Amino acid sequence: MKIEVKVPALSESVAEATLLSWHKKPGEAVKRDETLVDIETDKVVLEVVAPADGVLQEITHNDGDVVSSEEVIAIIDSDAKATAKAAPAAAGTTAQAAAKEMPASSVVVSLSPAARKLAVENNIDPARIHGTGRDNRITKADILEYLNARGGKSGRPQFIAEPPVATPPPAAPTPDGRIEKRVPMSRLRARVAERLKEAQNTAAILTTFNEVNMKPVMDLRNKYKDDFEKKHGTRLGFMSFFTRAVVEALKQFPVINASLDGQDIVYHGYYDIGIAVGSPRGLVVPILRDVEQMGFAEIEASIRDFGQRAQDGKLTLDELTGGTFSITNGGVFGSLLSTPILNPPQSAILGMHKIQERPVVENGEIVIRPIMYLALSYDHRIIDGKDAVLFLVAIKDALEDPARMLLEL
Repeated sequence: MKIEVKVPALSESVAEATLLSWHKKPGEAVKRDETLVDIETDKVVLEVVAPADGVLQEITHNDGDVVSSEEVIAIIDSDAKATAKAAPAAAGTTAQAAAKEMPASSVVVSLSPAARKLAVENNIDPARIHGTGRDNRITKADILEYLNARGGKSGRPQFIAEPPVATPPPAAPTPDGRIEKRVPMSRLRARVAERLKEAQNTAAILTTFNEVNMKPVMDLRNKYKDDFEKKHGTRLGFMSFFTRAVVEALKQFPVINASLDGQDIVYHGYYDIGIAVGSPRGLVVPILRDVEQMGFAEIEASIRDFGQRAQDGKLTLDELTGGTFSITNGGVFGSLLSTPILNPPQSAILGMHKIQERPVVENGEIVIRPIMYLALSYDHRIIDGKDAVLFLVAIKDALEDPARMLLEL
């Protein structure tokens, strides 16, 4: 029986996807739910699995091809048996290149898609690595640890921040003898660039700043963090305080939570907060839905889950779609001040920054306090400066007196 392998149904906002790499060749046996190919959309990398046991009879689209939702990309024969010698793979497939680059012993090792890419790009024999995943599967973290141990590198190897359509070509000298490497822009990076440029071209972006004394939050966190983790099974960080403070401020200034649709202003009666997360493919913004109904523990656990799955490329399209407001934290990288760019169609975004001790005046005396600069970028077409400033002040007040926020005062 011939079974079609199709591109998964994509969301309405994602029209096309790109085939990254085939893990099987025509003529090879496949098992139900075994990964056949990785597909990159504007937002995530999807794994397409075999719908049934059988033999991969035909690959209709090669690595790098652009495909659409529900398009047929391969045929599986559920009645056939694998040939002794697999038929040649479709021209130009990365799977074929990977088999040539890796020793034969490494091809049969079980790797996650992200780990496979790293292994190929860094010319690593996976047979030398002990997998820590389920059924000894080698994960991306295993590859990074091996690279770090082998070369004394940091946990992030070079040239893997954005997986290209195919294995990047070797570096080549320019006419004057200097080295350059040309790598295709990933679909995600291209889409991010398009959306950010769109925001700059269409929105009247303005940024207002304030500073917040983080001592009250830090004292509260230090006092209860052990009990919090023991009870809820997740650490108490700063993001839950900021997320809750944002929601309380949005309730006071609903225009900050609104968006512009043509000549209409759409006021959202819910609070879906995007949390910017760094990943090997670039910046992604998964969405916390209905945050007004979430407690601190649920917020913390959800954000940590987003961060882990962003690293593993496991975020879903639905989790990256929508949102009424965003938070980005450049402070984790050491940023003291920045002007965030809007995430369309949202009308505002909050930028957090590094906490740094500074001298401030309290009650006529100079004291040292842990201070963070806050930045709110907003669309001046629908948000007046007064509302933007007061919104940021509301966040500052909530963080400097967290008891009032917890008591909803």
